[in-house]
Amino acid sequence: MDHHYTGVQAYNRSKFAMVVFTFGLAAELADTGITVNCLHPATLMNTRMVRGAWIPPLSSVSSGVRAVMNLAVEPTGAAVTGRYFDACREAKAHRAAYDPTIRSTLHAVTTEILQPFL
Repeated sequence: MDHHYTGVQAYNRSKFAMVVFTFGLAAELADTGITVNCLHPATLMNTRMVRGAWIPPLSSVSSGVRAVMNLAVEPTGAAVTGRYFDACREAKAHRAAYDPTIRSTLHAVTTEILQPFL
């Protein structure tokens, strides 16, 4: 895990892990009335991180805010759970994110890493 580190790869892996975790949490909370969804609010929003990487922004922060609000306070977010959204529309996550074996492995590795802090 320590070899060949790149910031982009770490960012991508962390986002993938969040999607896998979210799908697992949605399954855990099924039938509780609590909805849990994944959101990719916008691509390369005009944020300090994007500008600091010298990448030209492709989206506005306000477009990302609209996507967040769509799931947070509009009926869309309450109507579905365990879904992935790209901006304001439902989309498909990476196919591996739906794999229960990957979900289980991520849970085990995370538990092992966090054990000293629990």
